[in-house]
Amino acid sequence: MTFAWYVNRLRNMGAAEILHRVVEKARRISSRHRHGGWERYAPVPLTSVFPGLRQRVVHATAAEREVIASAAENVLAGKFSALGQTWPQRAPDNLFPENLWSLDPVTGRHWPGAGTYTFDISYRHDGSRGDIKYAWEIGRLQVLPALAMHHVLAGDGKALAAIEEAIESWHRANPPFTGIGWASGIEVALRCISLIVVRDLLVDELNAATVARISRILSASLFWLKRFPSLHSSANNHLVAELAGEYLIGLALGQNVEQAERHLSEELLKQIFGDGGGAEQSPTYAAFTVELVLFCLVAARKKGRDFGTLVNERLQAFASFVAWLPSTAKFGDDDEGRVLTLGAESDYVGSVAAAIAGLFDTTGIASPQGDMRGLFFGHPKTFAQKPSGLRVFEDSGLSIWRARSGEGDVELVFDHGPLGYLSIAAHGHADALSLTLAIDGKPVLVDPGTWAYGSGGIWRNWFRSTMAHNTLNIAGESQSIMSGAFNWSHKADATLVEYVSGENWSLTAEHGGYEQRFGARHQRKIRLEQGNIIITDLLLGTARPAEIVFQLAPHLEAHIDGTLVRVMDGEGPVLHLQFPEGDISVSSGGEKPGDGGWVSPCFGVKMPAPRLCWNGSVGGSGVNIVLSPVMPLSPSQR
Repeated sequence: MTFAWYVNRLRNMGAAEILHRVVEKARRISSRHRHGGWERYAPVPLTSVFPGLRQRVVHATAAEREVIASAAENVLAGKFSALGQTWPQRAPDNLFPENLWSLDPVTGRHWPGAGTYTFDISYRHDGSRGDIKYAWEIGRLQVLPALAMHHVLAGDGKALAAIEEAIESWHRANPPFTGIGWASGIEVALRCISLIVVRDLLVDELNAATVARISRILSASLFWLKRFPSLHSSANNHLVAELAGEYLIGLALGQNVEQAERHLSEELLKQIFGDGGGAEQSPTYAAFTVELVLFCLVAARKKGRDFGTLVNERLQAFASFVAWLPSTAKFGDDDEGRVLTLGAESDYVGSVAAAIAGLFDTTGIASPQGDMRGLFFGHPKTFAQKPSGLRVFEDSGLSIWRARSGEGDVELVFDHGPLGYLSIAAHGHADALSLTLAIDGKPVLVDPGTWAYGSGGIWRNWFRSTMAHNTLNIAGESQSIMSGAFNWSHKADATLVEYVSGENWSLTAEHGGYEQRFGARHQRKIRLEQGNIIITDLLLGTARPAEIVFQLAPHLEAHIDGTLVRVMDGEGPVLHLQFPEGDISVSSGGEKPGDGGWVSPCFGVKMPAPRLCWNGSVGGSGVNIVLSPVMPLSPSQR
């Protein structure tokens, strides 16, 4: 770690966390020579965690079978794509070479392997090999359940052989606790969940050596997860994954899991708010957290257990939250983490919400066609249309408005929530009082996305900056101040001041992120008036030159005509923006952050997109910007 990293983390640590870090460091030193090697972890008989899963796969729908077969065929052809990148294709007779687990597909370089103690690898700060996310992604072994399901459905011996080859290769290349595969608890847990699912699907078809390797991996992983939990400022989705891993591994090894069950329930209630939104201020991280708990809940039910009424209600609250959320909406970080996956998904958050409805046998939104989660959780009893009107999620700090017309929906999301979760707010963005807008199911005013983590550099900072989001900034500075790729030294305190429901609704929120530096508090009012969305931005305390940004989707164009801006797609106008007097500009791309607009549609990919900016003086009387969607909206439809 660098000295600056330690200093910035210490600023967000209390006495209890500092003591925990000291103890953790001592354990790392102690484990260097004491706990390694597979011989310490003798194989034990495994218990089924998801009994009946194989039979559910046998009864898969035609759409599910097609998706499974396609995913498996790609694996058997040596193809793997994730996080916006494609790995070098491997020959079918050498699908899983040992060096695959340490490869960065972008740089072509390898992370340290079996000869290096895992905690000696500086994956946070050594960017010479690339982004550690890529090596970790393939190391989750999430391609194996697809092969197992394919073998169940098609009896493909090649799939079975590939599974055994992959497990042998990973086992040989990653002895405890060396190489990059053991460096993060979330990776340890997700890999084990993949192996548990594979074992339960194939039951007695795996050879004895493979089953023994799975058992050894599970035993070593359980020891490691319990020894190095993510606590205090790190206790976000990582801790949920680790606890889920402990719970499911414990069931597989026939151990007592009551403590993991209790802690997992407690964490869900912390990380998913009562109104269903996620504390990390990211829909995808909330869905990931919920998906982890869903797998544990299914396993618990098979054992005649349940996580209790509060957990069940919180899961269903998340599903209700997602029912309001536009499928195009995103905010905060998104690293495309999944518990199990068959590859790219069109609507991961919606899929998890549908899984909740399936598990509880309730009405829910339809899951994407061929979505594999239905195999684990079932499908919604009946399907419901997304609700319309205005809904304010006060706990989560989000307001959503949806208006319907015969020509399509208009969907607006207004963010007035906290920066993120816990003291470091690791996955939050400096996007207080930003908004997004979709028209007829297509994104128009968009969140810029994530881009990348460890390899993101200055672009990582740009994509989570205020200047990249649809809100106001002063002097090109963010409301919240970054102090690392997953840390903040100063956090804007967004608050919902007032909302008025009804036909002509209004929302008022503010934050004090600029108060100390510029003597001004940003307040934003959004109201509906005669089918127009009127934004009023004020700086309370002192007037300042400011910039108000609207990031457009990549497929759009913006044409400036005086103070009017027409936003066009290939078929014509979609939105008009009427600005006050001031300097209006639009630009896309550029060599450095701030030159123009950029959007990251998925992790590891960025593309230029029009960034519309208004610059002028803003004070206590405010400035108005009128957004007019180009479609008729009658009063009854608002």
